[in-house]
Amino acid sequence: MLDVTLETPTSMGGPGGATNPEQLFAAGWASCFHSALKLVAAKRRVKIADSTVTAEVSLRKTPEGGFGLEAALQVNFAAGLNKEMADELVDAAHAVCPYSNATRGNIPVTLTSVVA
Repeated sequence: MLDVTLETPTSMGGPGGATNPEQLFAAGWASCFHSALKLVAAKRRVKIADSTVTAEVSLRKTPEGGFGLEAALQVNFAAGLNKEMADELVDAAHAVCPYSNATRGNIPVTLTSVVA
């Protein structure tokens, strides 16, 4: 269970110093994406024992004067995996991750894979 204090970020005129909805969305997306990554890697029989996913979700102004979201997901892999396979796994995970599917076409998403 989560028990967090929510505040508007200072960048939006709020007090900051606490969690905001975008951070919660990013945490959910990162954990879901990591599960999807493990699933697609297992199906391809690729070992990714030391991988992490970091998601950053931020607000952006829309042309209509409202707000929208944008996201950047970075997937880090340990040494031993080539960059081409890392990119393929990230793309495959993005195709099956429920958060990715829910946001597809609705928000700009940048995917990056990094191999140590």
